[in-house]
Amino acid sequence: MARHGMTYSSKPSRAARNAHRMGEKQFKTYDTSYIRPKKSKAPIIVPLVVILVLALGIGFFVMHSCSSTEVAEGQEITVTVPEGATTKDIAATLQDNKVIGNSGDFVNRVNALGVANSLKPGTYVFVGGAPLDDIISQLEAGPTETPVVIPEGKTLSGIASIVESSTSGAITADEFLTLAKDASAYEADYPFLADAYDNSLEGFLFPKTYGVTSETTADSLIRMMLDQYQAEVTALDYSYAKDKGLSEYDVLVLASIIEREATDGNRETVSSVFYNRLDEGMPLQSDATVAYLIGDDPTPDDLKIDSPYNTYLNQGLTPGPICCPGLASLQAACSPEETDYLYFYFATDDKGEMQYYFSKTYEEHMRAIEEG
Repeated sequence: MARHGMTYSSKPSRAARNAHRMGEKQFKTYDTSYIRPKKSKAPIIVPLVVILVLALGIGFFVMHSCSSTEVAEGQEITVTVPEGATTKDIAATLQDNKVIGNSGDFVNRVNALGVANSLKPGTYVFVGGAPLDDIISQLEAGPTETPVVIPEGKTLSGIASIVESSTSGAITADEFLTLAKDASAYEADYPFLADAYDNSLEGFLFPKTYGVTSETTADSLIRMMLDQYQAEVTALDYSYAKDKGLSEYDVLVLASIIEREATDGNRETVSSVFYNRLDEGMPLQSDATVAYLIGDDPTPDDLKIDSPYNTYLNQGLTPGPICCPGLASLQAACSPEETDYLYFYFATDDKGEMQYYFSKTYEEHMRAIEEG
């Protein structure tokens, strides 16, 4: 309904149009911003919040992904676990080095297995992609070991070279030899070294395969070898040798000569020849002792060198061992075969196999040489 004097026509009168123009002109002189509708900020804030949340999410994902990315399957990585490290410390170290993807999983699994106190410090070589339980087992077993194989019949210098080569120089031949030539430094812990000739550990470093780690030193490796020698000789029966006037150290010396002169099938027989010669007051006439002296196979002229290690010129045993013998030679030195042999000769046959010829007399010995 329309009020009196007003119209809602789409075609206003002239008077209405004039009034509208005057009102509009007056209205322009006032600040109407406070009564104008305010634009909502929601359309701007909401996208910003969404972008911020997405950015934080992506950042967290990237950081989490980077921290949990493990080394490629089969790839080796060396990790050192410090002394006194807790399970959480170890877990963090493994994750930092990409061995594991999540330190929490490692801690939880260690606790579930109840082996937190069994994880050992040291340097390890882990392989990418290894199951968590395998990594834990490796930490329980201890640091990665490198085998150092010491064959029977090696001298101190030969052993030192093997050690340096096997440890890639971590233990040098020079530092090993320096300690191996100071038996007195070990005598308090190993009383059997009291008789060591020339203060040398020659003969006492027992041949075996030893496992060394990055923590192994020349000293600790030598102690491993001395421990092994001590354990091995405990079971030896020295009664025969002592009845013949030989000490335990003499047995070691004789065993070292047997080691260099015999083979697996005739150690006891070779031992009997040396015992028979000692009984007869004859020189041992062992080329091996002279070879130790000069570092090579002896020539006829070398057999004339004046040295206590020249068993052609001197009766009895050498003053010290000429190598580090194995258990078989030590046993042969304790329990020789009963024979009348005073001589032996060996040479390769037509098949390239080593043959030994034992003789009771010098004449038999010479015939064996001619026929051999």
